Amino acid sequence: MRNLFTVVAFALVLLLGQSARAQELNATVAISLQNVTITDNSLVAQMQKSMQDLLNTTTWTRQTYTPAERINLRMFVGITAIPQNGTYVATMRLIATRPVFGTSYETNVLSINDRNFIFNFSPNIPVVFSANSFQGNLASLLGFYAYLVIGTDQDSFARLGGSQYYDQARIIVQYSANQTTTTNETDAGWTDGDTRNRYWLLNNLTDPQLEAFRTGLYAYYRQGLDIFIEKPDDARNAIMAALTGIDKAVVQRPGTLLARAFFDAKADEIANIFRTSKNVEQKQQLVAMLSEIDPGNLAKYQTIK
Repeated sequence: MRNLFTVVAFALVLLLGQSARAQELNATVAISLQNVTITDNSLVAQMQKSMQDLLNTTTWTRQTYTPAERINLRMFVGITAIPQNGTYVATMRLIATRPVFGTSYETNVLSINDRNFIFNFSPNIPVVFSANSFQGNLASLLGFYAYLVIGTDQDSFARLGGSQYYDQARIIVQYSANQTTTTNETDAGWTDGDTRNRYWLLNNLTDPQLEAFRTGLYAYYRQGLDIFIEKPDDARNAIMAALTGIDKAVVQRPGTLLARAFFDAKADEIANIFRTSKNVEQKQQLVAMLSEIDPGNLAKYQTIK
C-alpha cells in the first residue's frame, strides 16, 4: 500500500536480497537535561542510543518495509528530575511524518506530547521490549508509541488500516498499568485518571463514536494530499470533507486529546493548502468551522481568507 512511493527502492530490495530489508521505523531520539545535572555525559548518550536502537531494530509488524517506506519519527525527551540513582522523570515530544505522493514533501501525521513519565535506566542493562509482558516502563513507553505511530500511518493509507496496531498498543497499556505498581516506575499515564494522557489518546483512537476521526485521516492524506499536485481542487474538497468529519468527532467529545494532537500537527498545513484556493465560499466555511473546533490556531486560519 505504501509502495506507490517506493518502486525504485523495492527493485533494489529484490536485487540486494534479504539483507536490504528494513524495520518499520526510522527514528531519531534526542535527550536534553532540564534543571537536572548528570555528570557522566556518556550515560545520556547511552540512554539515547538504547531508545533509538529499540525503536529501529524491533520488528513491530509482519509487513515488509523497504528502506524508503520506513516511517520517519523524531522523539525529543527532556529529563526533568532524578528522584534516585538510576530513576528518571521525563517529558517527551514525538513527531511522525509520511511522504506526500509525487513530491519531496513530508507531512506530519502525529505530533504529540507526553507530559510526564518515569523510568529506570542502567547502561549495563539492555532495554528490551516484549509484546505481551512488562519489561520496564521505558520499553513499554517506546513500544506503545511505536504502535501508535504505525497505526496512524496505516490509517492514512487505508480506511481504518491501523486497527491491529492499536490493539497491540492496548495490550501494552493493560500490562503496564498492572505491572508498574510492582516497581518504582508507577506511571499514571497508563490509567484513566487524566483525560490528556496515553490511556485516553488510545481510547479516543479506538472509540467507535470517534471513528469519523480515523476515516478523516484517510480522506485527508490518501484522497487529499496525495492527489494535490495533479488535482488541487479535488484534493481540497476531500480535505474539507475530512475536516468536517473530524469536526463531528470533536463535537461528540469536546476537548479530546486526539483533536489537539491532530491540529497541533496540521494547522499550518491546512492554512497553506486553502490559502491559494479560489473557492471563496469554501474558505469561509472552513475558517468558521475551524474557529469553533481549534480556536487556539485561529490566527493561522484567518490567513486563509
